[in-house]
Amino acid sequence: MRDVVLISDPRVASIPVEECGEELVDIRGRLRVDGRQADPEGAFAHLRHGLLLRLEDAQSRLPEGYRLLVVEGYRSPAAQQRIFDKYSAELRATFPEMSPEEISMAASRYVSPVEVAPHTAGAAVDLTLCTGDGDELDMGTPLNATPEQSGGACYTAAAGLSAEARHHRRLLGAALGGAGLVNYPTEWWHWSYGDRYWALSTGARSALYGPRAL
Repeated sequence: MRDVVLISDPRVASIPVEECGEELVDIRGRLRVDGRQADPEGAFAHLRHGLLLRLEDAQSRLPEGYRLLVVEGYRSPAAQQRIFDKYSAELRATFPEMSPEEISMAASRYVSPVEVAPHTAGAAVDLTLCTGDGDELDMGTPLNATPEQSGGACYTAAAGLSAEARHHRRLLGAALGGAGLVNYPTEWWHWSYGDRYWALSTGARSALYGPRAL
């Protein structure tokens, strides 16, 4: 973890956003979408069009019999703030000796501060792998497992995974990375394109997507 750049790092916030104006589009009917994070407005199933195209490219890169299973895409700023606040409160209760700054940094391992959150731009997607019949594959932890719940196994490069889980993570990473997405290394399921973290990771001069209303 020492070499991981957290999304709360000031270098991420310093990346400028040059909004390209792409619309948020409903990806249902284009990719397999799971409903566990569904909201009444259907926001969870929306992404920027450029990200959708890259996910379709990634799907084509997977071996026969493997499918991407999208769990959550766009998230409103209000929803993002609620998730950050809830996890921060859990950390404060578990680690009362931590300072507010340490709590904020620890929280950013699992959920982005709203001011830099790629989900609010429609630029990030939480997803996993499944079979053609929709059966989820072993990825080592459940999607959205916290570092505390998983003993750190949620980190993409975590040690101690089964050979099967490691193989599946490599398949997912090869397909998504080959299509131009970047992973947040503390969450094997979180991938993005066009946001500030993507820009920092790839050396892009600016982010393409900023926060949007659905």
